[in-house]
Parts: sequence; C-alpha cells; structure tokens
Amino acid sequence: LTASQLRAVRTEVANDLVDDLLVRQFLRKHGPKVEPGEADRQFAAFTDSLKARGQSLAGYLKESGQTEAGVRATWADLVALQCYVRQRVPTSELQRYFEGNRDHFDGVEVRAAHVLVRAPAGAVERAAAREKLQALRAEIVAGRLDFAAAARKHSHCPTAARGGDLGPIPRKGGLQDEAFAKAAFALKVGELSPVVETAAGFHLIRVSARTPGTPAAFDRCVEDVRDAYADDFRAELLPRLRREGHVILSVP
Repeated sequence: LTASQLRAVRTEVANDLVDDLLVRQFLRKHGPKVEPGEADRQFAAFTDSLKARGQSLAGYLKESGQTEAGVRATWADLVALQCYVRQRVPTSELQRYFEGNRDHFDGVEVRAAHVLVRAPAGAVERAAAREKLQALRAEIVAGRLDFAAAARKHSHCPTAARGGDLGPIPRKGGLQDEAFAKAAFALKVGELSPVVETAAGFHLIRVSARTPGTPAAFDRCVEDVRDAYADDFRAELLPRLRREGHVILSVP
C-alpha cells in the first residue's frame, strides 16, 4: 500500500473503534441493565465454540491480536445490544424484518468479484477515486477491458491477484459491509454494478453465480432474526450518534 492508502486503512480502523465506543455509551445511557452473569455465559459459549473447532482461547487471542479483557468487553456490548432489542422490538416488527430479508435467512449466496480503490477521507481524493472507477466501468461495459484484468491492475484489495474474486458471500454476516452485500445481491448473474461506496473505499462489483438456499421458517430462527435485526439497528443508529457526538480523529 502507498502511504495515502495505509493512512486510509488506519482511519477505517480508528472509525471502527469510535463506533464501538459510541454504541457502548448509548447502551449505558438507554439500554436495560445487563447482569454480569449473562455476559459471562455468552463468553463461555464462545470459548466452547472455539474448542468445538479445535481452537483454544489463547490461540484465538494470539491470532486476532486481542486480549481476553477486550474480547469480554466486546461480548458484553453484544449482550447489551441484544437485551435492548429484546426489550424494545415487538415480534411483529421482527416478522416484517424476516420477510424483508429472506435471502439472508434462507441462506442464499452469490459469488462476487470486485475492483476496490481505497481513498483518503479528503473530498478531492475521494472524488478522484470515484471518477477512476467510473472510467474503468465504461471501459469494461464497452468491451475494451476485461473485469479480471482491471482488478489485477487497479484493485487495492489482496483479491486483485485472482481477478478480484471474493468467492461466495452471504447476504449478511460476512466480511463485506451492508452497502457492498446489498449491492451485490441486487445484481443479476453477469451484471456489473455502478460504483459502490463503502467504508473501505469505492468498488465495482460483478456477480458470476447465485446459489439458492433453503426456505426458513420464522418460528425456527427467531433468535437469528433478532441478532440480525440488532446488527442493522446498530448500523442505522451510528450516523445519528456521530451527528450528536463530538469526534476528532488523529491518524498518523
């Protein structure tokens, strides 16, 4: 990565940390009281899931560069958010959410590839990154440039070496953020997206396959519905918390 691209990555990470803190402050002020034992039970279930996959907590902490205290704090935040949704969101709202997100709950996947251009926070730089991708898109649509070749030459993602291929991605819960997944699932097989903006930068996305899942029943996956709803609630809450808060980033 160039110096400007590295700074963009650092800014992205710093913003993730700010988001975590804003949500934690919101839940401390507005959320229900969470018993310490509940967070402990969730953390114990997490360590059990690691053991079931042949991993240890120590190995996970080393691999992810985290401390046990940090992971426990993350689980405590997740439990607090789940409790907030459980207390505030009626079953009828969860059912509407379930019907509106059937691709996720049915387990539908698409195989996607992308060209990513990272950009610093500056308006001029971001506009230049968008214009670059728009020009690449025009070349691809006109048949003068192959998508995989464009990814290998221009993408700032490690997937560039394999033509931008990300493999199968789920509608929610994968490594891609909501804006990316939503755009990918809106595409027909073989279709090329317009320029898509995410926290990582700007993307061109192409879907090469779509795998149907298995129809789900609401009453059998209501906890999964509640967890997914909580994730989306958090994403929709953050812009308001950003507007109401006072955030200053200093990134080397």
